[in-house]
Amino acid sequence: MNTDFKNVMSKRTDEELIKIVTVDRNKYQPLAIETAEEEIKNRNIDTSKIEEVKAELTTKVEEQKEFDSKKVSGLTRFIHFIVDTIVWFLIVAILTFSLNAKDDFQMLVGYVIFFASYIAYYVFMETKYQKTIGKIITKTKVVNKNGTKPEVGDILRRTFCRLIPFDRISFLFTSNGFHDRLSETTIIKDDN
Repeated sequence: MNTDFKNVMSKRTDEELIKIVTVDRNKYQPLAIETAEEEIKNRNIDTSKIEEVKAELTTKVEEQKEFDSKKVSGLTRFIHFIVDTIVWFLIVAILTFSLNAKDDFQMLVGYVIFFASYIAYYVFMETKYQKTIGKIITKTKVVNKNGTKPEVGDILRRTFCRLIPFDRISFLFTSNGFHDRLSETTIIKDDN
């Protein structure tokens, strides 16, 4: 077992080893920590470098905790879904009001409007404002996993992933649903 740890730890970077013996110490078995400490000694990693990396890692961990505390609950996400669905249906109703349901061509136009307005609503709102009407009401916004404003490609991917069957109920099983996970985005409280 010890040889397994030696082999694994020998492949780790200096920063990874320092993280194991400092910030993530409680996530590892004592033998793994001991082996990582041995590897640090074998590499002659200076204690000042260890302290520097430890400080950087601690800062990153704190920033991640703060970011995670801004993430919204499943209930808030459900409110977004309800409000945005109502808004989208109102848009579709307005755009298809004059269409005749008995005419096949107009039915096709209605379906195209139905689909296109769904995509356009989310892409426009989340690209321009980082929020939809539902997110405006709950004072939240969409961001990348690192907290930055998503690019148009991220929003397009996010929007098309909403079409995955069962996407809406994926939030019951995980904090980020399919369209968040696959587009590497999330929803946080908007401080502004």
